[in-house]
Amino acid sequence: MPIHNWEPVPDNLFHHFHQRWTIAICDALNSGTLPEGYSALVEQHALGLVPDVLALQRRRGPTEGTRGGVLTAPPKTRHVIEAREGGLASRANRIVIRHHLGQIVCVIEIVSPGNKSSRNGLRSFVAKTVEFLEQGVHLLIVDLFPPSKRDPQGIHKAIWDEIEESEFSLPTDKPLTLAAYMAGDPLAGIMTTAYVEPVAVGDALPDMPAYLENCGYVLVPLEATYQAAWERCPADMRQLVETGKLPGEDQ
Repeated sequence: MPIHNWEPVPDNLFHHFHQRWTIAICDALNSGTLPEGYSALVEQHALGLVPDVLALQRRRGPTEGTRGGVLTAPPKTRHVIEAREGGLASRANRIVIRHHLGQIVCVIEIVSPGNKSSRNGLRSFVAKTVEFLEQGVHLLIVDLFPPSKRDPQGIHKAIWDEIEESEFSLPTDKPLTLAAYMAGDPLAGIMTTAYVEPVAVGDALPDMPAYLENCGYVLVPLEATYQAAWERCPADMRQLVETGKLPGEDQ
């Protein structure tokens, strides 16, 4: 299913879809994508931060089993960007984020219009993202909205420029951003790395990595979960998003 043009859609309708998609992603992760010992939860607070989806590892560590598997081959995305040494604090200075079910290892964020509608909204979102990386938490950011005047080269550059200045630019025909971040461990010689895939309205969503450990990840089925969420939205809403008109309105 192609990505819809969400820019002209009222924010409350995207919020509804956002909620449905978040649940669909959690369901997919908990139905065999995550290895044993890991689980995904929706909208949990972590040190005052509010991510969409948390991937948790039980305190005693994952148990051996056949449910799911962790991939280690580098993901294939258009851009692979590795931070220089010293780009983020070393793991020795990090705070471990814990939940009553275990330790938070990865956060999935779906960008909402409010995240980029003001300077303060964007600053807060970027600061939250960088804070997770500094604490050793991996990230997957999904931004289906085009750059604004506050992030003229997209959400990834806004985030990465807080880590180190970059020359990154989005292709003009692919203005939307999918970005996975592996939080590095400089003491172990592993640098924070971004895997960025630009996309556009009308594209199918590629699967993207969600890192659970340094150099180990699972693929999040973005296309399948997007379609599952879309099919459960009200028919009137789907028609409005696709045509700009409600049923019965003059064409």
